[in-house]
Amino acid sequence: MEVRFRDFDPFNCWFWLRFANPPGGGERGYVETAFDSWFFLGKCGAFNAEALQVHEEGADLSWMAYDQEDAEAAMPALMHNMGPMEYQDAWARCWVDLGTSDGFGLDVLINALRQLNRDMVEIEELLVGGLNEDWPIEEQPESVFDS
Repeated sequence: MEVRFRDFDPFNCWFWLRFANPPGGGERGYVETAFDSWFFLGKCGAFNAEALQVHEEGADLSWMAYDQEDAEAAMPALMHNMGPMEYQDAWARCWVDLGTSDGFGLDVLINALRQLNRDMVEIEELLVGGLNEDWPIEEQPESVFDS
């Protein structure tokens, strides 16, 4: 799966997936579940690189001291909104307002889609941001903030 970034606005971001073949119902279900799960975690503030104490600890987590004050001091990183997954032939797209979540969340989504590509559905390309001329945006989803 090739991953490419285009014009990127975190408050108005389109994700475009190109499949090897038009996805069937089961394949769509896997992709939509991945996006829905990812967004739910983002809405709960999970994608915050400022608060990665366990990751930064390393391999040995036995008796790790988790610093509550450090965790509370991290700025919130919340996703705001996500539109429905749309399909057209071998393409799918989804609009997301990533809010104040950071690049960590994008890495998580890319990792999940790469694994789906290996195991469930052949995704040839993931485009992050930008628009496709052959599939115009008729109505802009509502963002919490205007960009």
